[in-house]
Amino acid sequence: MVCALGAAVCFGTATVLQAMAARAADNGEGGEAALFLRAVRQWRYLAGLALDGLGFLLQVAALRSIPIYAVGAALASSLAVTAVVAARVLRVRLSGREWGAVGVVCAGLALLGIASGTEGDRSGPTALEYALLGVALAVLLLGLAGGRLPERGRAGLLGLGAGFGFGVVEVAVRLIDSAALPDLVRDPAAYALLLGGAAAFLSLTSALRTGSVTAATAGMVIGETVGPAAVGVIWLGDRTREGLAWVAVLGFLIAVVGALALARFGEAPAPAPVSADAA
Repeated sequence: MVCALGAAVCFGTATVLQAMAARAADNGEGGEAALFLRAVRQWRYLAGLALDGLGFLLQVAALRSIPIYAVGAALASSLAVTAVVAARVLRVRLSGREWGAVGVVCAGLALLGIASGTEGDRSGPTALEYALLGVALAVLLLGLAGGRLPERGRAGLLGLGAGFGFGVVEVAVRLIDSAALPDLVRDPAAYALLLGGAAAFLSLTSALRTGSVTAATAGMVIGETVGPAAVGVIWLGDRTREGLAWVAVLGFLIAVVGALALARFGEAPAPAPVSADAA
């Protein structure tokens, strides 16, 4: 659980650092590729990428140790981290409701930490790996077609697809038995992990570019928590501590609801405007 929370801190902080670098690099010249090249030369963006890499390693360690439902809820809490860091660094004003949501997320994660057991000991049916590949491919096609989807509901649908893609990554990590290269080449779960991650980023980028950040992030949180949690419980044997199943369910729901209340921080917001008198 410490690794899962560490991954959330890394991902949430990286979002703010990369947002700061992107805004500093946005001088209106060139397209998105030129903006990316300017941003990637800044230390904040590079630090954000490093935190993303560290967060992924911590995520893998967590997925190999505790149930998927606990890891998914912890990763959703990265929105709370982004909110707190943005309030401090970008001086974004959080409403009382949003500060309350941060507390709700923490309470839900505390309940999950108390109730969650060790990871399940089942590998799931063989068809599960190929099902993950199918889901990853569907998310990829959804991302490629994002610009042609109806404008109403587009952001939420693409965000949900991105959540499913990230969920594929979570489940695939559990299904990979060996990190040896010859075994990875023959393992469908390894391909599902790569394709699912790439498809998720494509769908999320399209969602944030063409629609509401809040709708996209809310869809993503639901997709990357509920689906993988169900797979872990039904097919991989994830369980709770004896007699604490209701505590785990309650903690999961509380953490996810709190994260949804912070959905606007799926993309770090602009700094709060400064009044003329304050200036």
